[in-house]
Amino acid sequence: MSGWAAYMGAWALFLFTHAVPVRPPVKSWLIARLSPAGYGFAYSALSLGVLAWLFVAAARAPHVVLWPMPVAAHWIASAGMLPAVLLLSLTLGRPNPFSFGGVQNDRFDPDSPEVIGHIRHPVLVALGLWAGVHLVINGTLAHALMFAGFAAFAILGMRVIDRRKQREMGLDAWQQLRRRSQSARVTLSPLAGLRLAAGIVAFCALIAGHQWVSAVPIWPRFLR
Repeated sequence: MSGWAAYMGAWALFLFTHAVPVRPPVKSWLIARLSPAGYGFAYSALSLGVLAWLFVAAARAPHVVLWPMPVAAHWIASAGMLPAVLLLSLTLGRPNPFSFGGVQNDRFDPDSPEVIGHIRHPVLVALGLWAGVHLVINGTLAHALMFAGFAAFAILGMRVIDRRKQREMGLDAWQQLRRRSQSARVTLSPLAGLRLAAGIVAFCALIAGHQWVSAVPIWPRFLR
């Protein structure tokens, strides 16, 4: 396949891999055979592989320009990517019973929920920020469709996960936990400073490695 056919095929596989393996019956079946750690590793590797294929397919799709790239594209991207990366650095590996990706959710303290008390789905919020700013600066048809699709995926994903968690926890229990977490004062863990520092390092690494990921160098733009 090539052109639009490969692009649509990559999208179909992306949607399939983000819908079927995470379904509770399928996920339970896979975890029973791979172990929780094995499932997490395999699913992460699969997701990254499919995402990489989608990027390649978008780059190889027919070049149809809808709007030109803004002159200040690198600053626009940074304005969205820096908070997205810092949000991930603060929340990844932390207890989060409201969304996916939480670790040791039984240790979640609704009276000290950190930023998760107000941002239930940090990974999806970060995805939405990433997709939104890249939609603004990428005006080719294939890339516009891709980043708009990612933004829609993030928004709809929050609603889907909320409904799933409500079924699993019970609506009353979910609402009580949410209200209690939202009313708590935002506090940060003792390691928040280190996490933020790691996030800044990761952000700089993304700028430096952007050419390797997407074949578009952006760090020289900051030197102009």
